[in-house]
Amino acid sequence: MKKVLLALFVLVVLAVAAAGGWYLRRERLVTEFAAAPVTLPSDGVTLIVPNGTGPKTLAKQLADAGIVTDPELLYLYIRREQAGPRLKAGEYLFEGTLTPAQVVEQLASGKVKLYRFTVPEGLRVEEILPILSRSELKLDLETLERLASDRTFLRKAGVPAGSLEGFLYPDTYSFTRNATAERVLTKMVERSLEEYRKADGLRKNGVKLSLLETFTLASIVEKETGQPQERPRISCVFHNRLRQGIKLQTDPTVIYAMKLLRGVYSKNITRKDLETQHPYNTYTTPGLPPGPIASPGAAALQAALNPLDCDDLFFVSRNDGTHIFCPTLDCHEAAVRKWQVEFFRNKRRQQRMSGAQ
Repeated sequence: MKKVLLALFVLVVLAVAAAGGWYLRRERLVTEFAAAPVTLPSDGVTLIVPNGTGPKTLAKQLADAGIVTDPELLYLYIRREQAGPRLKAGEYLFEGTLTPAQVVEQLASGKVKLYRFTVPEGLRVEEILPILSRSELKLDLETLERLASDRTFLRKAGVPAGSLEGFLYPDTYSFTRNATAERVLTKMVERSLEEYRKADGLRKNGVKLSLLETFTLASIVEKETGQPQERPRISCVFHNRLRQGIKLQTDPTVIYAMKLLRGVYSKNITRKDLETQHPYNTYTTPGLPPGPIASPGAAALQAALNPLDCDDLFFVSRNDGTHIFCPTLDCHEAAVRKWQVEFFRNKRRQQRMSGAQ
């Protein structure tokens, strides 16, 4: 009997030793596997992890996609690290050279794939919406256009106008694949209102512009100059004219008015255009137009509410992106003669002379 018990004891010891050896070998394999880098294709590998995906199924997905080499070892690693409950659903982009441990960490952190688009400053809503529809988000253009003038959506988003014109903040945006048109447009409006609040915190004493008036003036400042240092001074000119009851007479509003009238955008302004009655034509209508004519950036919003102190009532383009500023009509007329009449006369003369040679 003692011999039988001793034999059983020996067998148990051997079994435990064998199991321990197997466990240690498995742990070593899992550890080595988790630290072994895998080089992915140059454009990376995109993987969609649906809601409710379990660790075993996920491990197979990753192996089938070539992101890891062994689904069983990956599953064992996830179990060992107790990472299963932390793994998040979503669309992931795996790039470069990654170890399985780094792959699991990316899934646990929820670092999903993002789709980006950039909206430059000074664009009109009709120019911005196609950027969104052409982006990798592939938003439906008709839906975007409908929302751009949908009163319910505008009210919910906090836009104090009948259109999104001027309230789609120029910036670079990142969204996940499932972003809707409503979500994207709402985010862009939120960014505009966020920058307005920052500008409002710097508002100069005596500036009484409402939120809508601020965006309207800022959009005109944005369209009048691409020079950041000029924006506060151009804003000063418009504030002075508004205060003295002088029409703003700014060309970008005429261009915008003609676009609304004709449905075609053109930068060429005729004398007839200047004389055409329209709420957005600041040559015929006093004060600010009814709303923005483009989307202003942060600097233009700040300039609208915090203009430079100046006596200027006019500015004239030097034809190089900068302007001459004038406090009097005589100064303005002299600048027009030099930088508009004589400048272009000399330019035409030089072109004729070079063509004759």
